[in-house]
Amino acid sequence: MLTTKRKKQMRAIGHHLKPIVLIGEQAITNGIIKELDRALNDHELVKIKVSGERATRKTILETLCYETRAECIQSMGSSALLFRPAHNPNPRLSNLIRPI
Repeated sequence: MLTTKRKKQMRAIGHHLKPIVLIGEQAITNGIIKELDRALNDHELVKIKVSGERATRKTILETLCYETRAECIQSMGSSALLFRPAHNPNPRLSNLIRPI
């Protein structure tokens, strides 16, 4: 479980990130889940963008978090910040280790 202080630090880092995965109003595909899983393995902290109405975005976000075992750090409008710790983080790729 992440502390409030750690989540605040991650939100500050995530503010400068560009969305890695863009999701339309269509259903979630295996390709989207695989791409998000790869991004979480590489970067640990990623920003995604989900279009659609509020209820649809919330459902998609919950499904993505469940499928990738990620935690939603922040969700504002159509953007969301997801985190999943890597077992062996690569300092050159991890958004939490490398300087911005």
